Amino acid sequence: MISRNKFKKIYFEITNACNLSCPFCLKTKRDKKSVTFDEFKYVLNQIKPYTKYLYFHVLGEPLLHNDINKFINYASKDFYINITTNGYLINNINTNNIRQINISLHSFNDKYNKTLSAYLNDLYKFEEMYSGNTYVNYRLWVNNKYYNQIIDSISKHYDVNIPDNFSNVKLKKNVYINSSNEFVWPQDNNSDKNYDGVCYALKDHIAILSNGDVTACCLDGNGVLKFGNIFKVDFKNIISSKSFADMKSDLTNGKRTKKLCKKCNFLFRD
Repeated sequence: MISRNKFKKIYFEITNACNLSCPFCLKTKRDKKSVTFDEFKYVLNQIKPYTKYLYFHVLGEPLLHNDINKFINYASKDFYINITTNGYLINNINTNNIRQINISLHSFNDKYNKTLSAYLNDLYKFEEMYSGNTYVNYRLWVNNKYYNQIIDSISKHYDVNIPDNFSNVKLKKNVYINSSNEFVWPQDNNSDKNYDGVCYALKDHIAILSNGDVTACCLDGNGVLKFGNIFKVDFKNIISSKSFADMKSDLTNGKRTKKLCKKCNFLFRD
C-alpha cells in the first residue's frame, strides 16, 4: 500500500490569476488559467495516495476562484487544506474546513482603494469567526512601509506586546504573527550564489500548476523545472520518471545542478 506520507505537502495552484499587482511577486508569461471542478477532482484523485496536506498556493490568489469554497469543502474530505492569500478577498470564505490560512499582510497597499483599517478589520472579523477551527497566520515583511502601522493595530486589537525584531508571536489560541525579510523569487536575472542550506524539494514537497504542469517546488512559478503534465501523464509515472529521480538525488546530496536552483536562496539551515 502506498503511504500518504511520501510528500509532506503538495502545492496545487488552483488559479494563477490575482486581484493585485504587487511589485515583489513573480511575473509570469503563462496564460491565465483557473482549474475547473472536474480538473480539481481529477488531480486530487491522482495525488491522494501521496500526501495528506494540500496547499492552494504557487502563484495567483486562491480566493479569487469562483469555486473556492466548493474546492475547500470537497478537498477537506481527504486532505488538510492550507491557503496563502493576500487577504483582500477574505470575505469570500464561508467555510471552516481550512486547516491553516496564511495572510500576507505585506500585500497591503493603499493604491488598491482600501484603507489599512478596513483591510485589517475584515481580517479580524474573519479570524474571530473561524479561528476556532482554523490556524490563522499573519505574515509581514520587516521592510514593508506599513510595518509599524500594522504592528500597532494588531498589538492593540489582540492586546499583545509584540517585541522589536520578533520572528513569531502567538496572539491568541490558533492565531499567530510572524515577520521575516522580504522573499526574493529565484529568477534568471538573479546572480548565481553558493548559498548554504538544504533544499527539500521533491523529498518534502512538489507543486502542480494550474495548467497541470508538475514542477519541483512552489517557487517555480513559471514551470521551468517541470517533469510532465498531470492531465496527460499519470502522477505516479511523473514522480517515477528518471528526470525526477535524478534531480531528487542531486538535491539530497546537496547538488543544485539546475540553473533556477542556483539562483534560489530559500534554503533550510541545519
